[in-house]
Amino acid sequence: MKMVAVAESNGVTINCPSNGRFSFFNSPYIAHKMLTGIDIYPESEFGGFAPSPVSGVITKIRRVKCPVRKEFESSPYDYLVLLKSLENRKLTIKILHVKPVVKVGDVVQEGEEIGCLIRSGYFDFWTDPHIHVEIRKPEDPIRARGGLKLTPLLKMKNIQPLKERCIYGRITTVKPEYYVIQPEETLQYGIPVEIGDGLGVLEGGIPHYGWFGVHALEIYGVGEEVRLLGVPIGKIKSKNKRTVLAECFHVETFLDGVSSGLSLYVFPSREPFIKVIRWRSEPQFKKGSKVRIHLTNA
Repeated sequence: MKMVAVAESNGVTINCPSNGRFSFFNSPYIAHKMLTGIDIYPESEFGGFAPSPVSGVITKIRRVKCPVRKEFESSPYDYLVLLKSLENRKLTIKILHVKPVVKVGDVVQEGEEIGCLIRSGYFDFWTDPHIHVEIRKPEDPIRARGGLKLTPLLKMKNIQPLKERCIYGRITTVKPEYYVIQPEETLQYGIPVEIGDGLGVLEGGIPHYGWFGVHALEIYGVGEEVRLLGVPIGKIKSKNKRTVLAECFHVETFLDGVSSGLSLYVFPSREPFIKVIRWRSEPQFKKGSKVRIHLTNA
């Protein structure tokens, strides 16, 4: 499987399938707010193939009980997999949400099968199958906090601003939890936003998680405003070079006038799409429908 390097820490590289997507910030959990965790989304369904995002030796596998979810059928267990990195043997890699097919002592290379993707009870109802990855010190490998800061590696260029004050697209997938929208505009890496006089690529859960990230083309200061479709959606709270964490303003997002949530990712190679979360369960739109995404300040 072709993999693309998307993050690193202390010489340890984290990779994403070239036809997949990833996110540092599209999660409510603390590691994603501190830039110490990344979620890798292969092009697979639940129960499907999970390619290893790293190269390492399996040192520990632990099965842990999950919360019971009433909204959807989920696995009663999640799995913690620890590896000793082959790139920096002084560091440990922590992987979650994969039922392993490997055992302690096995050596895995990036892109090789490490297990199958599970629907964890820790997920929200709209969460897709993914692999959570952190780089850790070996004496502290498991806690929610304590991961090492990650540096994004994807070199973004030729990002163009959106032409309209709304996004037009067509529904390509309809699920009980969400719609997938293919924008009419040709986009690269993800959804572009404005910061100051410049641009960046937006990722995160808007507005439901209360924060989001931007991979900017330039370096911006804390307090700088972020705008999507001309609407201010947040303000930078912290930064790591060109990657910034922003606090989300009170905004509302709509799909043809229906209140929805946006779930946004970074796409290293493939054409980006937009995931629109359905807050209401009743059918509203059909596959193939042409729709409009817009937002307002609440």
